[in-house]
Amino acid sequence: MTALTHPAHSLLDRFDGFRVEVDAARERADIVLARPPLNVISMPAREQLRLVFESLDADPAVRVIVLRAEGEHFSSGGDIKGFLEASPEHVSRLAWNIAAPARCGKPVIAAARGYCFGVGFEISLACDFRIATDTTQYALPEQKLGQIPGSGGSARLQKMVGITRTKDIVMRSRRIPGRQAHDWGVATECVADAELEAATDRLVDELRAFSPLAQRTAKKLLNDTEDATLSVAIELEGHCYSRLRSSNDFREGVEAFHGKRRPNFNGT
Repeated sequence: MTALTHPAHSLLDRFDGFRVEVDAARERADIVLARPPLNVISMPAREQLRLVFESLDADPAVRVIVLRAEGEHFSSGGDIKGFLEASPEHVSRLAWNIAAPARCGKPVIAAARGYCFGVGFEISLACDFRIATDTTQYALPEQKLGQIPGSGGSARLQKMVGITRTKDIVMRSRRIPGRQAHDWGVATECVADAELEAATDRLVDELRAFSPLAQRTAKKLLNDTEDATLSVAIELEGHCYSRLRSSNDFREGVEAFHGKRRPNFNGT
């Protein structure tokens, strides 16, 4: 039998500018950007991050994934020089790699303080929850380089805040403070800077208490119906509801409710 090889095998040998921490007891995995002081995200790291999200998605020990960073800043963005050196084929995969958190079936939290620029903002936008602090500044500054966001940033942002605010952010390279991002619906929560870790811990524990099957279903349904008409979205919601109706987790949830106890979901 012919032995198969794949570039992914070597890509996961050594992470470029980040690390992965798995806490099996808390069913949590942290992807930690670790290239201080600005945590620049290199070209190789983009593909590695995709592979890590895919690997953690397949890991039964992990329920929730957290994307965070060392130091005062989440990320100042990508490696500018890398854009000029990358081939057109490589650049064409940027948005697919950065969309990995959205494709992941598990809840993904982006916890950011300080700069969250460029690809750092784009990968945060692909996450399900964004926790900001008083120091957080979100920006898509590519116009200053004679370029536009290339990893889904302007598209995702427009869905969240509309075309007028997105043009203001993208075309003027404006920085949006954490509090304003929360007011606009970009950030799920905005806390004092010293509270970022505690707020992240609380959200992780809250999400872990729900049925993993119901959460996977809800995430996929919401992602898939974002561009759907109301009638199509309601139809798909009904199909998903019907499928969950026969799940063990739903039966456990109903029995726990009537028994006035906490449910013990197993994801089936």
